[in-house]
Amino acid sequence: MKAFPTSAQSWDIHNGRDLSGMDLRDYFAAKALNGLINYSPEPEEHKLIAELCYQLADAMMKARDE
Repeated sequence: MKAFPTSAQSWDIHNGRDLSGMDLRDYFAAKALNGLINYSPEPEEHKLIAELCYQLADAMMKARDE
C-alpha cells in the first residue's frame, strides 16, 4: 500500500520496482524515526534505532487492520 497513491504508476524496467511512491510502512517508519532521532544515538546504535522504527511501523500497520 502506498502512503501517497497516485493514479499513475511508474516502473523501473531494469530492476522491476514500483517507483510510484513511498510504501505506507516506510512512511510510518520515517515518522517513528522523527520522534526517536531526538535521542541522538551513537553511530553503533543506528541499526537498532532503524529496526525499532520498522517494528513500530509494523505495529501501526497491524493496528490499521484491526
